[in-house]
Amino acid sequence: MDRQALQQMIGRVLMVGIPGVELDEATAATLRRLHIGGVILFRRNVGTPTQLAALTAALHALPARPLVSIDHEGGRVMRLGAPFTSFPAMAVVGATGDSTVARQVGRAMGAELSAVGIDLDFAPVLDVHSNAANPVIGDRSFSSDPSVVTTMGIALMHGLYEGGVLSCGKHFPGHGDTDTDSHLTLPTVRRTRTELDRIELPPFRAAIAAGVPLLLTAHVLYPALDPHRPATLSPLILRDLLRTELGFAGVIASDDLEMRAISGHHDIGDAAVATLNAGVDLLLVCNDFAKAEVASAAIERAVIDGVLSANVVEAAAGRVNRLTKPHRSSIALADLPIAEHAALAARLRAQK
Repeated sequence: MDRQALQQMIGRVLMVGIPGVELDEATAATLRRLHIGGVILFRRNVGTPTQLAALTAALHALPARPLVSIDHEGGRVMRLGAPFTSFPAMAVVGATGDSTVARQVGRAMGAELSAVGIDLDFAPVLDVHSNAANPVIGDRSFSSDPSVVTTMGIALMHGLYEGGVLSCGKHFPGHGDTDTDSHLTLPTVRRTRTELDRIELPPFRAAIAAGVPLLLTAHVLYPALDPHRPATLSPLILRDLLRTELGFAGVIASDDLEMRAISGHHDIGDAAVATLNAGVDLLLVCNDFAKAEVASAAIERAVIDGVLSANVVEAAAGRVNRLTKPHRSSIALADLPIAEHAALAARLRAQK
């Protein structure tokens, strides 16, 4: 394999955050040079709907045609303000007990995201809220009941697709029983394998059966599955459990490799190589754009040195390339805000 082909494959497996509300030439040049295959947007990238649509169009016009993504869950994890609809946390949706409502919420979210050119939403949260001391999941979860999380999560997933965006279930194999935040430290879930099968894994099993296209890893240690490595870095969890035992054939995305659960123990280059070796297909580097360059160079060096097989990178890039985007929303920017969506959000808040 020649160097350019290798670099193109490496670019396809990287998803990065970018600065600013416009695609400046320096950023565009780096994205082109690294052949970056994915961009994740944050509040720093969002102004008006017209601005956001122009930004996603500029990103899609790059030679690699990157996948443009965002975290848009409802509640406290929302990157888009008015005139986009502000939906309450998914615990409120779960409390309705009505999967039709979850599907409607997903469809509304997806349609608004698709209208501004976003391809992928990092939702639904498939974690079961089973620890009251959990500082990071809480009301982001649909419920403390695995069956409710399963039903609502799959409904939201289908709704997002109907609205025009891909979905990514998170955080595999379950972040609901942690009592620390993986943004700040490495949490541990000490459930037995039997408990994991009963509580944490059912929503993911069902989502796989329902065709979820992407799953996001948890930066969490599960001693019953792998006593030494968090899920993001664990072949036992990603290759043996997720791929082989659960039969997931879609894209495995890492949570942000800059989070302290990973970056507190590994530099970005080592983490990128270890993550790919563990079975991840799409590596997120969300905040420090320069670290994407370090990660790309480290992956290339690892392949050249034989530390990482080129076949692993090729297979990961192939899975990302095979993602099939749904049809775009028919909503026009001038239609925002959407009265029907606002009414749905208001009904949900009223039943709290």
